[in-house]
Amino acid sequence: MKRIGIIGVGEIGRAIVTGLCDGGDKSPEVFLSPRGADTVAELSERFESVRVCADNQEVVDRSEVVIIAVRGQDRHQALAGLKVDTDKVVVNVMAGVGIDDLRQTLATDAPLVRAIPLPAVRERRSVTVTYPSHPTVHSLFTHLGGALPVEDEAAFNVFSALTGTLTTHYSYLATLTSWAVGHGIASDDADSYVRSLFQGVGRSLSDETRSLHELAADHETPNGSNERIRTTWFTPANSEALNKALDDLLTGLDGQRDSGQR
Repeated sequence: MKRIGIIGVGEIGRAIVTGLCDGGDKSPEVFLSPRGADTVAELSERFESVRVCADNQEVVDRSEVVIIAVRGQDRHQALAGLKVDTDKVVVNVMAGVGIDDLRQTLATDAPLVRAIPLPAVRERRSVTVTYPSHPTVHSLFTHLGGALPVEDEAAFNVFSALTGTLTTHYSYLATLTSWAVGHGIASDDADSYVRSLFQGVGRSLSDETRSLHELAADHETPNGSNERIRTTWFTPANSEALNKALDDLLTGLDGQRDSGQR
């Protein structure tokens, strides 16, 4: 694809633009909606192939693939009156907004694909879940780190629920840092060490020859410190609470899909 439009240039929109344009290969033309003036101006100045359009209709008209990345609650205002011809491919990255809902909003028969790109697409290192499978969208996200098509919207919602755990992980790391500071460690030192510690964990995840359970076991000494924290803090009750929170989130996502209310 040579022409990609993005309506809604927040964190994910910015990450997609960076992943597409900040590399050695020839970048596609990227057309951005004008909302978020500071962000789109910065991106258009940084990348030669990025253009800022006068309005959202111009984004659609000039693009082969249109990525809709506005907040779900803003979609009706942002997309009102848009005309999307059937030769376009629309990629919906709005959390909790299903295909039927977006098709009704846009009143189009163009192909619609849901996707869950994460900020790491800016480094072309993130696998993006998509539904339904579409060759153009698959190629786009393969370039940005990988594409994982799933068979139906129910499976898509399971992956969407998993993304809801990201900020909990960051808060967990912040809690570790605060604990160390409370025991007299300088804040900068605690922050630096915790980041280094878990960046190492992240790198170990690239070893796909071992399951996650095997990686955990390989990092744990019987009766050692890691086993003590795991068995005294991450108890079966703790695990059950996490599963319940995910189940509740998934129920909400499935309910939105079934009711059409977002």
